[in-house]
Amino acid sequence: MENQNNHKENRHNNNRRRQNNNAQKPDGPKREAILDLNKYKDQQIRVKFIGGRQVVGTLKGFDQLMNLVLDDVVETLRDPEDDSVLTKETRNLGLVVVRGPTLLTISPVDGSEIIDNPFAAPE
Repeated sequence: MENQNNHKENRHNNNRRRQNNNAQKPDGPKREAILDLNKYKDQQIRVKFIGGRQVVGTLKGFDQLMNLVLDDVVETLRDPEDDSVLTKETRNLGLVVVRGPTLLTISPVDGSEIIDNPFAAPE
């Protein structure tokens, strides 16, 4: 008897799941991307990653999750003794797919300039 009740209850729950899956989802407003990267397409951008790595490359594509496709990518290497210091050494990476969750900053190379940290304590 108990086995029959469990069977009926399972069948009822499965039917309920099917109905929920078939229910129409409300059409709400579509979310727009936070940044409009279209204006930087086929232009050089500088990307800084969580963890300190930094690259410069030509933006070829992107999606809503901020995944990027960069071409002609050049990474600026860091000092092996101090990861926070960038050296003048670089390495060519070529075509790179960048995952959005790893991004820290994105900036155009043209129209921006790198300055010293104004908040750093003088030595």
